[in-house]
Amino acid sequence: MARIPDAFIDDLLARTDIVELINARVPLKRQGKEYSSRCPFHDERSASFTVSPTKQFYHCFGCGAHGTAISFLMNYDRLEFLDAVDELAKRAGMEIPRDAQQREARPDSAPMYDALEAASRFFVRQLAGNDAARRYLDERGLDDGIRDTFAIGYAPDGFSTLKDALGKDDPRRIAVLEKVGLLSKNERGHSYDKFRDRVIFPIHDRRGRVIAFGGRVLKPEDSPKYLNSPETPLFHKGRELYGLWQVRQANQKIERLIVVEGYMDVVSLFQFGVPQAVATLGTATTPDHAELLFRNAPDVFFCFDGDAAGRRAATRAMESVLPRMRDGRQAFFLFLPDGEDPDSIVRSEGAAGFEARLAGATPLSTFFFDTLGEAINLATLDGKARLAERAKPMLAQIPDGAFADLMRLRLGELTGLGAAVQATQPPPPLRPARGGRGAPPPRRSLVRHAIALLLQKPGLAAGLPPPYPFVALRQPGIELLTELIAIASVRPEITTGVLLAQFDEREEAPALRKLATMPLAGEESSWEVELRDVIGQLDRQALQQRIDDLLAQQREGTLDASGKQTLRELLAQSAR
Repeated sequence: MARIPDAFIDDLLARTDIVELINARVPLKRQGKEYSSRCPFHDERSASFTVSPTKQFYHCFGCGAHGTAISFLMNYDRLEFLDAVDELAKRAGMEIPRDAQQREARPDSAPMYDALEAASRFFVRQLAGNDAARRYLDERGLDDGIRDTFAIGYAPDGFSTLKDALGKDDPRRIAVLEKVGLLSKNERGHSYDKFRDRVIFPIHDRRGRVIAFGGRVLKPEDSPKYLNSPETPLFHKGRELYGLWQVRQANQKIERLIVVEGYMDVVSLFQFGVPQAVATLGTATTPDHAELLFRNAPDVFFCFDGDAAGRRAATRAMESVLPRMRDGRQAFFLFLPDGEDPDSIVRSEGAAGFEARLAGATPLSTFFFDTLGEAINLATLDGKARLAERAKPMLAQIPDGAFADLMRLRLGELTGLGAAVQATQPPPPLRPARGGRGAPPPRRSLVRHAIALLLQKPGLAAGLPPPYPFVALRQPGIELLTELIAIASVRPEITTGVLLAQFDEREEAPALRKLATMPLAGEESSWEVELRDVIGQLDRQALQQRIDDLLAQQREGTLDASGKQTLRELLAQSAR
């Protein structure tokens, strides 16, 4: 965090509504001055995840997850620090200081991003000059607006058109083009354009940067029909979803995502008024895909062909989403008629027709038992036992909650093993009471109480002008209290979350987080007076400590004249 000025981070977080940010991803419920939900970072039954708008801080009493809006984006959206700062800065209309950007940018990745962006612009320009490619898109019903939204382009039918335009016989540039998958090599080691005579679909990451490309042939006889960039340092197809960037730009709040198979399916659905479609990139739905889907929307629709291959793909998707089916999430499966895909359906039936098909999609629970029960005769005991044998290991992957309970109940209804299945679930162990929002605050020392007040309202430090006599106290926590006051005094806008972040790598961090989330007695309006009173008591203790030290020297006969004068002054000060 130190590489970007502290003042910028403080200002950025002060302008960010952490409740709004988190609520867009995890539905929150108001509870008094704070908000709560089930924790998005671990599986649980009760809501132990709290968000404080005044502290600009989130904390889970269950797993300990905590932090600011920046750390939430890093953990939930899987962004790097600078990416999270950049996203918040864009939301707030702020610009990251250029020198900070230059220091943070990884020198090895910047040329790769630049090359991919340059290639995307090159392909767009080539589309403008190619009649066949434009005619193909016209026939697919894609207007200029949607082409711009997805930056659709065209790769010319030449072995070195892109290489000549961007490489310019510079070995370093050519090496970068090879590294990001824009060039291939033949047996003799000569590089050539990977994408040729294809409509090009850039693939963007969650920051909107181009990280790869997909290309579709214009002529039906050419193959392969679709060609993707290879795996590169910037592109891992099992972790990315085509169109997710555009979905996030088109929807203020994403209520659902529709997973389709091809680029044209995504683009056509956008064109015809269904802007929530994404596509896996030539691979089955992976656990990373499933996590990414649910982190962006509570409802996910998987749209597949109705043939055997489509059913297999749906089964793999089901296996990936089951471990992520926390309460509040839903998954559905839509199977299309033979020979149809989302592109053809939406063009023939329109958005209303496609929406009607989505409304009739098969819920995950139904698909699960239909799939596992295929070719099983549930009229026999053997069949029921086989279904239970298949289902129980998979049901065990579902996080605890209402959905998991209902799925086990359904298995019991189908097999008659309800009581037995329930018996395999051990009762939750009794746990001792723990500190939390409903627990009474423990007795605190003065030092601990001062630290708690400062953590929950760092701005109170402004009311504590130096000098600070208490710093001489030989008591646990005095150095920490002094450090907190020093940080909060020079950064008056600092929030609880940012203040805690200063101590993340230190051994005091767990204790500080606990103090920051414990309830304090009294009204917040009285905390400033309370803190000054506590500091005053600590100053008097420091005075008494100094007097006791001097009296000890006097008893030992080691107190000189100057010390005796100091003792008299301190005793007089103490008597006032």
